Amino acid sequence: MKSTLKRLASASVLALAVGIAGFAGTADAQQKVLRFIPHSNLPAIDPIATTGYVVRNHGYLVYDTLFATDENFKIQPQMVERWTTSPDGLRWTFTLREGMRFHDGQPVRGADAAASIRRWTARDSFGQTLAAAVDGYDVVDERTFAIRLKTPFPLMIDALGKLSSQVPFIMPERIANTDPNTPITDATGSGPFRFVRDQWVPGQRAVYERFADYKPRSEAPSWAAGGKVVKVDRVEWRIIPDAAVANAALVQGEVDWWEQPIFDLLPQLQRNRDIEVKLIDPVGSIAMLRFNHLHPPFNNPAIRRAIMMAVNQADYMQAVVGNREYFRECKSFFSCGTPLASDVGAAAAAGNFERARAMLREAGYRGEKVVIISPTDIPTNHTQSLVTEDLLKRLGMNVELVATDWGSVLSRRASRNPADQGGWSIFHTWWVGPDLVNPALHAPLRGHGSAAWPGWPTNPKAEELRNAWLAASTPQQQLEIARQIQADAYEQVPYVTTGMFQQPTAYRRNVSGILISPVPFFWNVDKR
Repeated sequence: MKSTLKRLASASVLALAVGIAGFAGTADAQQKVLRFIPHSNLPAIDPIATTGYVVRNHGYLVYDTLFATDENFKIQPQMVERWTTSPDGLRWTFTLREGMRFHDGQPVRGADAAASIRRWTARDSFGQTLAAAVDGYDVVDERTFAIRLKTPFPLMIDALGKLSSQVPFIMPERIANTDPNTPITDATGSGPFRFVRDQWVPGQRAVYERFADYKPRSEAPSWAAGGKVVKVDRVEWRIIPDAAVANAALVQGEVDWWEQPIFDLLPQLQRNRDIEVKLIDPVGSIAMLRFNHLHPPFNNPAIRRAIMMAVNQADYMQAVVGNREYFRECKSFFSCGTPLASDVGAAAAAGNFERARAMLREAGYRGEKVVIISPTDIPTNHTQSLVTEDLLKRLGMNVELVATDWGSVLSRRASRNPADQGGWSIFHTWWVGPDLVNPALHAPLRGHGSAAWPGWPTNPKAEELRNAWLAASTPQQQLEIARQIQADAYEQVPYVTTGMFQQPTAYRRNVSGILISPVPFFWNVDKR
């Protein structure tokens, strides 16, 4: 059996090599090309329309931001040259750096930035909070715009400089005026790379070329902040969902960088003197089970509490990761190891199977079908789904696992229909730790119904507590409110944490300059 798998993998790699060689032949032979395996297919190109990290990563290649988060979690100016705030805090005025251009040659204007922020605030959790305070946008001149507020919003810069999904990327006004609920199809940005639209083949590849007119800042790069100096001519994303084939492609030098090698293959890669295996995410990621709160059975919080009681994080992390060097249990709704993390309410997530089974009976579960949608091309999510399928069946639930690709999962999870009408009951995912460090950023904790992240919980108390946290004037007040938010989350169960892990990356040793960051960035990366 092993020899058969080896032959199949070898054949697949040979085919891949031929494909890469043939494709590379379309580029200048003197170009410096970085070939990269992303963690999943790139199914769409609008980073405002989805929280999917693969689309976020695409966004950082082709767009820039007004502000950006550095490695110390501090917000730094990026496209902005200077900004002012009126004495009453109701008007923020931003002036952009000179000389910035979009990929179509047009200058970046204040009108572009204003339109982009307006569109972003309609979809992003933090942005929606900002939108509630906004009275309007003013274009002052070609490089300057202002945001007028109805009430002060002290976290303005934190919102505009947020690190991860959804990132407030700046687009041309003509694109940013697209309805926020309609995905864009034109990826014209002003970032360090230009998306080669006619070479994008979903399920196979995506291509980015260095944007010669990009003007990086002078500071050293630090996470999303600082100078985005591009050192390669071209980045080619190779979509390889089969881990064995991806592993062989990296080992044989057909690709240069594998974003998320599966944990089972790490020992083999670590023994290869041509490969570097490195932890580049200093915080870690939170794996989770997300419920659909709209339909039975998980519109019942008592049933959600029963599932939470049944989940043993060690079981999930052993299945997903295996090596304890890379995972930990985390009973906090705020990323463990960060200032707001606590164990308030954690007894409700004890991993007690028998107690969970009794709780499920008491909650009145009546055999409703539970549909788990799972992406086979993202091992971390699919493995979690398999563990959940087994767990729920052992609890006596009626379970159907629908295993497809990640793009199909993203499409289906947008459906609000009942599970038996094309909807869903559960999906698994993970969020990078910086996305979940406080209530302002924490999309999965929101309870604002139809505007919430898929799952759509309605929880007025959670929203009231979040607003109180945003208005708090001292760190101690914020900590106390965060504890109340967590206590409520353990009662209402918007999702269940299945563990916290750190995902290594792997690249060939002729690649250098990869930044230590929760997001894979492509500036500063060189290849010899």
